[in-house]
Amino acid sequence: MDTTLRLRIEKALIRGVWDDGISLPQSSSVETAKKVVEGQFRDVLTSSEARKLFQIHSNDFDRRFDEIYDSFTSPKGDPTERELLHLSFAVACFHSFIQANWTGPDLDLKPLEVITGDGAEKILSNDFVNHKAVTELSCGGEPAYHLASVPIFLRLTQILLSLPYQYLETIQWWRLRFALVHQQVLDEPVADSSLLSAPLESLESVFSSEPDLLGQLYLEHGRLYHIYSQDKSAAEYFVKAARATGLEYELTGALGKRTKFQQTELSQLVLLAESRLSDDVNRPSITSSLDQTAGFPSATESSGLPKTLLLNDDTLLEQTEFTSSHPASATSRLTHINFQNQPPLHPIDQCIFLALCLNVKNTSPSHGLTGEQMTPYVARVISDPCNWSIHTMALLLRSRLESSRTRTVERSTLQLQALIDQMPTSDSSLSERLRYFHSIPLPSKWEIEKELALRFLSLGVVKSALEIFERLEMWEEVVKCWISMEHPEKGIVIIRDLLEGRKSEADVVVARGKASSEFRQRIQDTSREAKLWCFLGDLEPENAIEYYERAWSVSNQSSGRSMRALGGYYFARGNYSEAITCLKRAVAINPLLARTWFILGCACMRMEDWEGARNAFSRCVALDEDDGESWSNLASMYLRLGAETKPGSEGNITKRDNEALVYGGESAQSIPFANKMQAFRALKQGLRYSYENWRMWYNYMIVAMDVGELNEACRALGRVVEVTSEKVGAQSVDEDVLDRLVEAVTRIPADEGDSVNSDTPANPNEGYWLSKSVNNLFERILLPRVSSPRVFRSYGRLLTWQGKWEQAIKAYLDAYRNGVAGTMEKGETDVKRWREGVQEVEEIVDILRNFGPRAEDYKWRLQARSIVRTFAGRTKDFEDEPDWQRLEGLLEELRKE
Repeated sequence: MDTTLRLRIEKALIRGVWDDGISLPQSSSVETAKKVVEGQFRDVLTSSEARKLFQIHSNDFDRRFDEIYDSFTSPKGDPTERELLHLSFAVACFHSFIQANWTGPDLDLKPLEVITGDGAEKILSNDFVNHKAVTELSCGGEPAYHLASVPIFLRLTQILLSLPYQYLETIQWWRLRFALVHQQVLDEPVADSSLLSAPLESLESVFSSEPDLLGQLYLEHGRLYHIYSQDKSAAEYFVKAARATGLEYELTGALGKRTKFQQTELSQLVLLAESRLSDDVNRPSITSSLDQTAGFPSATESSGLPKTLLLNDDTLLEQTEFTSSHPASATSRLTHINFQNQPPLHPIDQCIFLALCLNVKNTSPSHGLTGEQMTPYVARVISDPCNWSIHTMALLLRSRLESSRTRTVERSTLQLQALIDQMPTSDSSLSERLRYFHSIPLPSKWEIEKELALRFLSLGVVKSALEIFERLEMWEEVVKCWISMEHPEKGIVIIRDLLEGRKSEADVVVARGKASSEFRQRIQDTSREAKLWCFLGDLEPENAIEYYERAWSVSNQSSGRSMRALGGYYFARGNYSEAITCLKRAVAINPLLARTWFILGCACMRMEDWEGARNAFSRCVALDEDDGESWSNLASMYLRLGAETKPGSEGNITKRDNEALVYGGESAQSIPFANKMQAFRALKQGLRYSYENWRMWYNYMIVAMDVGELNEACRALGRVVEVTSEKVGAQSVDEDVLDRLVEAVTRIPADEGDSVNSDTPANPNEGYWLSKSVNNLFERILLPRVSSPRVFRSYGRLLTWQGKWEQAIKAYLDAYRNGVAGTMEKGETDVKRWREGVQEVEEIVDILRNFGPRAEDYKWRLQARSIVRTFAGRTKDFEDEPDWQRLEGLLEELRKE
């Protein structure tokens, strides 16, 4: 086959639209590919070629599908034709599974119409084949959803795509698409490093001249990172997709109203967007069904799109009513766009917006701003309906956003129900539904129904939620419903009945009637049975160890959940060595769960396995970058790893207030500087996500001082005081650190700032640049919040260095008034305290003698005599003390002066 023709066919399969430039009739592989693109899956998979490819013999019924089809019977001849035919059959199976479980309408094809062979119809059944496929689709100890429709087609897709391909350019792309769907069928995502590390250069070069395909490639690769919760990488690919398609967009503000009775115009978020791709989409004609005041399709539309329910609220408008037609920002790149009548978007660009919207959700905290940021993205897509699947996804996102607001929760729930009801219908073509399916995170039918049940649960409609969960056979959620109704014993009964055979899941019932017990035992889905034992362990803590170990045994040591649960059980009870053993098994099976790595790291810390803890926390922050606690622990491990620990010593880390870590002394000096810098960087990163954690700020301050990052230490000290000063007052200030900062400033010439110009390199850790930060620390943070003699004296030294004599005197006087001498009252009998006060009096007099003459028109002698007389008058009870003569001598000297 000609290379150009083959590539055009591959692109047609990827796009989901047939290329009219491909002349027919061609070979059988070309005709098959065309039927696949047009959604004629029944014709393709029941053809003589497909039946020959998927034939099975009676002696193969007890073998795995990949063993049965280890060498497909393929047509002889051109190898390119053979590979293209295999890919076409794979895509037909793949999209049949997606049609049955995601997009609808109902599939008119049964597994045994595809899988044929001698005696197959007598021994096999559709349900038996599907159950066997579900078992084989389990991966990494995570079971596949057992009620998925026609899972055999997904299993055949997996087998076909795993064949060796030498000529097809897009096979890696189809493997990526398969992974995106497969991960959604599993209970928890399972890492596939081969896909994440697979190079895209070859595909990028092939589609470099096709911006729509290049954008789709980046978008789908970003979706894979999104599934694995690697949000930073996912965001990078979403942005690359926007650049590839040339999408121009800007989130800006404009004056508008959101309620019917609003009088004052307020700034509202709006998304301006313009596509650069040529829009060849036949958009539905919905003008006649639009609510002209709202601008949204109504619920009665017959345009082949999902029903878009109106809000019909007595206060809120259907959408924001803008009072101007252009953004308020004069620097906007898209000022030519009227956001009340924006140009239509290409469907790929709409998919990019939905992906960016999800990334806003992932990278923002759970508060109102998240919804406010996401709403403009969703509204921009909903206002421009062009494709069934994209519009469904946009409505689903809007439903999620509205679920937490009292005025919109009703529309949110009804819209979710409407989306479920429209799945089996044929209101739009299958090819339209599938065309952009891989570019959006559209959930499966059972996931949407589960979401509806959870919505009912949040509204207190527990019985309706329970009915849905029982129908979906999601037993963990069923148990949670019974627990919420204060009947946990009923949940335990359900799990025990399932395990002991008194209650059976749907496909197990079918399998029991179709095969002997010995054969059924051999193919029983051990992953799901292990999951049930884990449920029982969660519900009965007194027997948890027995049940978790039983789950581990039943699954042939492949149940990551059992080891996660058992490791957590041991950790909570202080058995850290056993916890480490279990958790290491768990992360070996599924290394994508950051929480498991975190508990493993904590267990290693308790066992003083610093290397193991460092590795565990490193994996935590790689999986969940915004986990500030893991960053803090990782920094602690860097410091412990480098310290020379003496026998019987805990190491270089001590405790402050039971939680704040401090290190110092000889052990701190033994830590390599490289380790200290690693700890500094880890704490700096973690503080981006734990800004209110004063303990992390304190640790950061100490490490920053040690590595010479004095400006950061100054910032950290200020943050600690801001957070803790209301509770502990002057104790919030680490006065040793403060003194070191002042010393670092005052040991350089005070006139250095006069020589600083634009050509002088800025070093924030010394001299003029550091003095600005330290001065700001005193004036903005410390002095308004705390009153401490040592703080005032430090400030006085800084002012003295600056030559501000009168202000320096005032600072030292404030220190005196807050010290021992300034706070002594009549009648005190503590001689030691009085002697300290005498020394402070002498010190403040010396300061007045030294600085007073330098302050213009400052009456320092009068001030000094007044201080001595006042202190002497309040402490006359100590006249018999020898040190009393010091006060009298000082007063006499001042009189003579």
